[in-house]
Amino acid sequence: MHDTNDLKLMLNSRIPLIVIETHEEKKAIDMLQRVAREKDQELHRWSITDGLRPVTFGLELQPKSTRLTEPDEVLEHIKSRGRPGVFLLCDMHPFLTDQPKIIRLIKDIALNHLSVPHVLVFLSHRLQLPPEIARYGAAFRISLPSDEGIMAIVREEARRWSKENNNARLKTDNVTLTKLVANLQGLSASDVRRLVRQAIWDDGAITPADLPMVNKAKFALMDMEGAMSFEYESADFSQVAGLENLKRWLLARKESFSTTSADLETPKGIMLLGVQGSGKSLAAKAVAGAWGLPLLRLDVGALYNKYHGETERNLREALAMADAMAPCVLWLDEIEKAMSQGSSDDGTSRRLLGTLLTWMAERKSPVFIAATSNDISKLPPELIRKGRLDEIFFVDLPDETVRQAIFKIHLSKRGLDPAQFDLAQLAIASDGFSGAEIEQAVVAARYGARSESENLSTEHLLRALADTSPLSVVMAEEIHKLRHWAVERTVPA
Repeated sequence: MHDTNDLKLMLNSRIPLIVIETHEEKKAIDMLQRVAREKDQELHRWSITDGLRPVTFGLELQPKSTRLTEPDEVLEHIKSRGRPGVFLLCDMHPFLTDQPKIIRLIKDIALNHLSVPHVLVFLSHRLQLPPEIARYGAAFRISLPSDEGIMAIVREEARRWSKENNNARLKTDNVTLTKLVANLQGLSASDVRRLVRQAIWDDGAITPADLPMVNKAKFALMDMEGAMSFEYESADFSQVAGLENLKRWLLARKESFSTTSADLETPKGIMLLGVQGSGKSLAAKAVAGAWGLPLLRLDVGALYNKYHGETERNLREALAMADAMAPCVLWLDEIEKAMSQGSSDDGTSRRLLGTLLTWMAERKSPVFIAATSNDISKLPPELIRKGRLDEIFFVDLPDETVRQAIFKIHLSKRGLDPAQFDLAQLAIASDGFSGAEIEQAVVAARYGARSESENLSTEHLLRALADTSPLSVVMAEEIHKLRHWAVERTVPA
């Protein structure tokens, strides 16, 4: 009802051109039909297949129609028509580019609005009026369903499934339902209904296992290509050895992020600084897994475009995608590549930084930032100060106990029994190795064992470690400098 009143107000404002961007064509036509009937106005619908036809009720069309399937023909007809009306143009968007005659006809109709108050309503999934006529138009957005609306759709689909299955009871729980409703925010009612139906009719239940499917489908519906990607496989902290401080910090804030609290601030995000290969990216992915949220990864390198202003536009679109996917975790990997200080790129990095800072300050949606960096000295202070992000964690090289846990994780992942290996000896031999380097040693040792037609043993692993020079040796000075810098400036993860 709120949308109908807003549309009525727009028509009363004597705006000659109205743009409605939506995939829900039937809903838009029904709404226009109700408003036109209340205002006692004629409503006509034009499409490239049916031509111009009067609308009587909803999508029911009168059998008689004026063919006028060509866009210039229908616009000339409307221009010459003396009786005012509302004209819904469903397929006009492809003809608004490099079509001077069509643009001129639309402008003529708009300029003559005071004499003959025709209203042209452009309906499309995506449409922008050319600059010549944009000043005569206004955009109308069909509101998306609220939490209560989404829950009503879930209940309606549950009742429908139950009726079709001998009144069986749908299996679910309140926690999962709450997460499902949160993850369906930002979608149209028809898209919500389709995804809910898919989750229910699959197995007669709404379980945590349905949430990743919903998130993947939601991202696909957003139709975003390029810099932003959906990470289908998020990790959990059982795959991350060590980082006990980070785990406790996130656990303490899990409920505050997923539920609105009057006395607690919503967590904003964290910066993960550390040695390359130490597990920063895995930890960022594990935040989403631990909190049960979709994970979006922003490829900062893919933002850049040679045309002025396009790079910032790419970032704005990517951040809008994150807002639409909320609640979610936004992983900004190696953020210094895009936001570094002193970059000689004609100011693009500074404009990117300004766009990001504005979004971070003004955003209302629950988007948790997990930024990773190998060199925080390249980042501007206004990005990493408290208030922008909640905390800076330093992910150091693993100690002996953590190295044992890393060997255990990577041996188990490959179907091997860690109890068959001397983990204590391996942990001592891998002093100075990062988690990634330990994993590669396991990979190399398996190849060595295969070439010798033997089962993998501790000796194979020790030889692989001995044959490897870790980064802490190859770049000892840089690693020492980074670790020394982080001692008093960051929180150990």
